[in-house]
This record gives sequence, C-alpha cells and structure tokens, in this order.
Amino acid sequence: MSEIFLDTETTGLSHRDGDRIVEIACIETKDLIPTKKIFHKLINPEKKVSQEAFKIHGFSDDFLKDKRKFKDIVEEFLGFIDGKKLIIHNAPFDIGFLNSELKKVNKKLLDIKKVEDTLSLARSKFPASSNSLDNLCKRFNIDISRRIKHNALLDCELLREVYINLVDQKEPSLSFNTNDNTEKAKSSNISVINREKIIVNLDPEEIKKHNQFLKSYLKKNSL
Repeated sequence: MSEIFLDTETTGLSHRDGDRIVEIACIETKDLIPTKKIFHKLINPEKKVSQEAFKIHGFSDDFLKDKRKFKDIVEEFLGFIDGKKLIIHNAPFDIGFLNSELKKVNKKLLDIKKVEDTLSLARSKFPASSNSLDNLCKRFNIDISRRIKHNALLDCELLREVYINLVDQKEPSLSFNTNDNTEKAKSSNISVINREKIIVNLDPEEIKKHNQFLKSYLKKNSL
C-alpha cells in the first residue's frame, strides 16, 4: 500500500478564525520506502500572515502574493493523495485546515478517521514526554540541523523517519553496567535479583569435613 506523509504551513493557528494554508507538502512512499514522487506547493492565502506564523515558517505576504491560490492546485492535490494512506503529525490541525479550504471550493472533505496521527501514536508510547516533531527526532537521533525554520517538505521527510521508529521500535542495547541494568529494569517493572555477596559462617566441624573432602578430591584427580 502507498502512504502519503503530509504537512502544511499556515497564516495562523486557527482556520476557524479565518487562517489559511500557505504551503502543502506530500511525500509518497510504498511500504515506507520513498517512491520519489512528491507534491509541494506554496500558496497565496489571500490573507495576511500573522507575525507568529511568519516567525515559524518565514513566508511573508510579499513572498506569497504571486503564488497560485488553493483553488488552482486542489485537483492536483486530491489526485496525488487519492486512495493512499495519510500519515500526519497532529492530524486534527492539518485536516482542519485542509477541510476548511476544500469546503471553500465545494470539494469532498477528508475523513480524519482514515488518517494515522503520529502525535497520538507517540503519546501512546511516551505518555510522559513532549512529543513534538523536534523532540521525537531528538529521541530517535534523527538529524534536524537543517530545520532552522518550519518547512512542510522537510517536515514530511523527518516525519517518515520518526514514523518508522515509532512503528518498529528496536530493543535497547544491553549494558554490562549492573547499576544501569537495575535502574532500567525497575523503570520497566521487571523483577531484579539482588546479587549481593552472601557470607555463610561455618562451624569448625563443617570446616574440617570440607578440608577432608578437598584433600580426597585433589588426590583422586591429581596427575
């Protein structure tokens, strides 16, 4: 089955307040292996970009003013994702914006129930941690040095690597440090055997019998 890793950038945080999409990126994979097919569009949102959003992605009103509008790219977008599994980080955000745009051009809305949300997946695995894309990349040692600003296409590439780690967790490497292993076992609710040295005090008669046994054993097994 083919998958689509999808991300958007927007003019602000809420489509309900009139914010719109300024960038859409999709990367197609087949069994999580890139097919080299991508969909990437910068969009004239027909609305000013908020200062907060500009700080995140760096797309200014002046830069976006000559880009195509959503209505001009919608058919190509829908054709690209048709019949493929969508994988999105924080899916309610992106699907909310996409459905808001689709509604404006009288297109069928996307069904969020058919979307795999990597944020929900990460929260189920790491409930006590922050599961932003940046933090998940750091957790899995994925290089984010190129991510100076949010960029939908780069974020799709990073998301694919994060997703592979989320669905195919490797067993942690074994450590021969007793203290480390004990702490890891405790945190995993695994029973730990305390191998402290046990000293047994023998009485004189037991010591005598033990010495006699050793002499007999050594005599029998000597060359």
